Formats: sequence, structure tokens, C-alpha cells
Amino acid sequence: MRIAVFGANGPTGRQLTDQALATGHEVVAVTRRPRSIPARPGLTVAVADATDPEDVDATIGGTDAVLSALGARFSKETITTYSASATAITGAMARHGIKRLLTVSSSIADPNWRPSGAHFFNHVLDPLVNRRLGRTLHEDMRRMEAVIRRTDLDWTLVRPSGLFDHSAVTTYHTAEDSADGVFTARTDLAASMLHEMAEQRYVRTAMGVITTAVKPNIAKLIWNEGVKKK
Repeated sequence: MRIAVFGANGPTGRQLTDQALATGHEVVAVTRRPRSIPARPGLTVAVADATDPEDVDATIGGTDAVLSALGARFSKETITTYSASATAITGAMARHGIKRLLTVSSSIADPNWRPSGAHFFNHVLDPLVNRRLGRTLHEDMRRMEAVIRRTDLDWTLVRPSGLFDHSAVTTYHTAEDSADGVFTARTDLAASMLHEMAEQRYVRTAMGVITTAVKPNIAKLIWNEGVKKK
């Protein structure tokens, strides 16, 4: 398949690009920073702003599926990256007749998500980090999901839990709406998206993804995902 990957220079987008190429797909890596993506066989780099309808329209022609791993940082200000890109991408897909869309969202978008046996996370980290510091980000993720749900595309909303870096694909679990767990390795997130692209088990619904084989160092995770990125 020929797939477009939005956010291809981000940590999840790089995993998607690498894994897709390794399994024989052709990839159109969509980014605003093309120099960060090395040239490889099967790879086309497209420079575009994912929130600009004309830019998006010019990049996805001739693709069979679109995978979005776009992300934004926590901010006190209103965030529109997710909803604006969803509007641009779904509009362009409709014009080009491309049906398959997988978009990274978050378990936070499921109001009923509360991982079992995670007292500290449920009562301390989640209220402080996700519901307070990440409030504007997750509000826009919910707007993004609403935009996508209104389309007639074959979409899947991919909802990982706390993301962390790992060196290889491990054992992961998927479930409708959200999965019962706190963490998701980016390698597993990418692998689950590529698997779902082919299997189509969660079409027009949300797919939760959690890693079950390994866990991150919590202090290192908070530093890398919260402090270091600011």
C-alpha cells in the first residue's frame, strides 16, 4: 500500500514510517521539517502544514490510506492542531476518494477510562497532568474525534495511554474505546496502527492500545515527556 503519514518527524511518526517501510509499504512522509527525515527506498517526503487544506490536498493524492501521528505540547492557551488538521485531512480524503484513516488520539478521550489497580495514576497523575496541565490539549483531541466521527470515511481513532519510547515492538493489547492499562510504547502504537490498517477490526470506532510486556521508568518518563520537551 501507499500510505501518507502525517507528523512523520515526530516520535510516533518516525516509528510508523520505519515500520511501514520495513514491511514493504510505500510511505509519503508529511512534515514541515523535511531535513529531519533521511531518504530511503520507498519513501517520499512531502512538505506541508497539516492544518492547511491546500497543503494537505497536494500531498495525499494517489495514497491508499492516511495515518496521522500529529501531536502538540501542553499549553494554557487554546490548542487547535488536532481539530484543524482533522478538518483539513478528512476534507482532502473525501475529495480524493481515500477512505481509510487512522488517527492518534488518547485514552483520555474516553470519559470512562480508569485503568485497574493504578491508584496513584488515577488519583494523582491523571487529575494533575492530564485533566489539568493537559486540559486544552485533550479538549482539542475531543474536537478532533468529533470532526472525524462526522465523516463517512473508514476511520479508526487510536487511543494509546501514557506514551514512552522503547527499542522494539513488544506484546501489546487492543480493545474497543480504550484499553485497561497506563502505558503504551510508541513502537507498539505504530505496530498496532499498521496491523489495524490491514485487519480493519476497529473501523468507525476507537481502538485502545496498551503495552503489556514492559513498563517505563516513571521518573524518566515524566522528565522526557513533560519537563525535557518544554
